[in-house]
Amino acid sequence: MASETFKKRQKELQRQNRQKEKALRRQQRKEEKANRPPAEDGEDPDLAGIVPGPQPRDW
Repeated sequence: MASETFKKRQKELQRQNRQKEKALRRQQRKEEKANRPPAEDGEDPDLAGIVPGPQPRDW
């Protein structure tokens, strides 16, 4: 019986640790986003350099 309680407590501690790590990662991303320089000319950095239309074949 005691081992079940111990396992349950360990599981809860692991869950709490994961939640703390997730909160820390969220805070870091928020700070990085705030400190990121603005994109030039309003261009989306994810789409920079992409050419619309049919793409050339690899071969």
